[in-house]
Amino acid sequence: MNPATSAALPGAALSSHAVPLRQDAAVIGLVGLAHASSHFSHLLLAPLFPIFMKDFGLSFAQMGFLSTVFFAISGIGQACAGFVVDRVGARPVLFGAIVCFMLAALSGFLAHGYMGLMLVAVFAGVGNAPFHPVDFTILNQRVSPPRLGYAFSAHGLSGNLGWALAPVFLMGFGGAFGHWRYGYLAAIVLYALVLAVLGLNRDRLRSEVVVRAPEATRGSDLAFLKLPVVWWCFGFFFLSTMTLAVVQNFSASILQAVHGASFEAATTTLTAYMVAGAAGMFVGGVVATRVPAQSDRVVAWCMTAGAALMALAATGWLGGVGTMAVLAVTGFAVGVGGPSRDMMIKRATPKGATGRVYGTVYSGLDLGFAVSPLIFGVFMDRGWYSATLMAGAVVLLLSVGAALGVGKRTV
Repeated sequence: MNPATSAALPGAALSSHAVPLRQDAAVIGLVGLAHASSHFSHLLLAPLFPIFMKDFGLSFAQMGFLSTVFFAISGIGQACAGFVVDRVGARPVLFGAIVCFMLAALSGFLAHGYMGLMLVAVFAGVGNAPFHPVDFTILNQRVSPPRLGYAFSAHGLSGNLGWALAPVFLMGFGGAFGHWRYGYLAAIVLYALVLAVLGLNRDRLRSEVVVRAPEATRGSDLAFLKLPVVWWCFGFFFLSTMTLAVVQNFSASILQAVHGASFEAATTTLTAYMVAGAAGMFVGGVVATRVPAQSDRVVAWCMTAGAALMALAATGWLGGVGTMAVLAVTGFAVGVGGPSRDMMIKRATPKGATGRVYGTVYSGLDLGFAVSPLIFGVFMDRGWYSATLMAGAVVLLLSVGAALGVGKRTV
C-alpha cells in the first residue's frame, strides 16, 4: 500500500473465501444502481428533442449543442472529479452527483425555453462527471479481487439498463399524465428514491481517503500524468467510444438510406446492438474473472472481432436484414471486452491514485462522444453512409493498438 494512503478497508484485499458473497453482491448492486442512474441522465433530453423543437421552435443544431454541452462538462469534470474522490472519498461525491441529477430533472420540469433545457444539460453533465472514478474506487476497494470481473460485468450491464429505461420512463409518464413535464417530475422522484437507498446503505459505500504524506509536494498529485500507460488508456477510450457514437447516432439513418429499412426496423437494430452488448458483458464478466492477467489481449481480440463485423456490415453485401443482424452481433463482441477493459485499467492504475486515474482515463469516453458526431456528421451530410460505418470500424481497429499498448506498459 502506498504510504500516502490510509489503511486498507476491511476485506478490501481479502480473498473471495474470506468475504461473504452477500457482502460483495450488496456493494455491486448499490454501485450498479448508481451507475444506472448515471446512464439514465445521458438521455434526459434526447428522447424529447422532437417535442422540444415543436414546443419551443428550436433547430437540430440547437438540440445537438445541448448534447455537446453535456459531454463537454462531463468530460472536463470527470478528469477533475478523480482528485476530489481521492481526497474526500467516493461516497459524498456520489451523493452530490445524485442531487445534481435531481436539479437537472427539476430544470426540465420548469423549462419554458432553450435556457431551461441548457440547465438540464449543465446539471446532468456535472452530476455525470464523477461516476467512473466514484464507481471504480468503491468496486476496487470494497469487492474482493476474485469477484472483480463479475463486478465490472454487472457495472456495465447496469449502465445499459439505465440507457434502456430513460426513454420509456420519460415518455411513459409524460404520456400517462398528458404532458412531457410529468416525465421529469417522475424522474425527480426516481432519483430521490435512489438517493434514499444509497443513503440507507452508506456504510457499504465507504472508500479510502488519500492522505498526502508530510514530505509530499502539491505537484505529486499530478505525478500519474507522467505515466505513458495512463495516456494509452485514455487513447483506448477515446477511439473505442468514437465507434460507439457512430452506432448510436447514425446507424439507424444509415440503414434507412442504404437499405431502405423502415424507421422501426432501423431503431430496433440499435436496441438489438445494446441488448447484445449487455449479453456480451455478462459473458465478459466470466472471461475477465478467469483470465484477469490477459485483460489487454481479451480486449484486443474483442475489438478486432467487432471491427471486422462492422466492416462487413459497411460493405452491404449481406443486404438489409443481414446487415442489421451483423451490427447486433458487433454489440456482443464489443460487450464481451467490456469487463476485461475495466480490469485492464485497474491493472494499469498506481496504488493511491484510483480516482485520479479513472477520472482522467474515462474522460476519453466523453471526449469520444463529443468529437465523433462532429467528424462523422460531415460524412453523413455528404451522403457517405457506408463510409461512415467503415470509418467506425477503422477507428475501432485503431483502439486495438491502444489496448495492446496498455498491456505492454503494465507491470
